[in-house]
Amino acid sequence: MIAMKSKKILILTGDYVEDYEVMVPFQALSALGYTVHAVCPGKKSGEKIRTAVHDFEGDQTYTEKPGHDFALNATFAKVKAADYDALVLPGGPAPEYIRLNPAVLDIVRQFDKVKKPIAAICHGVQVLAAADVLKGRTCTAYPACSPEIRLAGGKYTQVPVDQAHVDGHLVTAPAWPAHPAWLAAFLDLLGAKISI
Repeated sequence: MIAMKSKKILILTGDYVEDYEVMVPFQALSALGYTVHAVCPGKKSGEKIRTAVHDFEGDQTYTEKPGHDFALNATFAKVKAADYDALVLPGGPAPEYIRLNPAVLDIVRQFDKVKKPIAAICHGVQVLAAADVLKGRTCTAYPACSPEIRLAGGKYTQVPVDQAHVDGHLVTAPAWPAHPAWLAAFLDLLGAKISI
């Protein structure tokens, strides 16, 4: 049984987000009773974004394959950070370009300013770096993002691909294999109480 206050979570993403990194959090957090809104700059509720599946198959970096289409359930232009209790930034190629949108960066800064829980998975940390909220903080990400963390004034910590790192209200993870770890840490920050 899960006992928690009714809270709203915003997932901020875009086309070619990593499939598991948007689908799994959206479904898991919804199943736990949270209201979860997924938005994409320039798109409205009911529209879809494409996803990409990243896999670790022994190459020097991940491989990329087409994923599922993911239906957005809220409109980006109507989002107000004050209406939400937490923020999730999935990875994949989407963070590379949504971080160029000033409204995206403003939303992230608003969550950070009042210390609401923020989770960034894999390349999601690129949005945090662009929003200039990493100074003096320690986080993890896909290793290729470590230079951006350092250039943004943060400290990169490498953890196993199935683990997460918490620094205050910020939860970061290197990739989708860390879903159990980062979701558990995120739920803790949200004040979830789980009893068996």
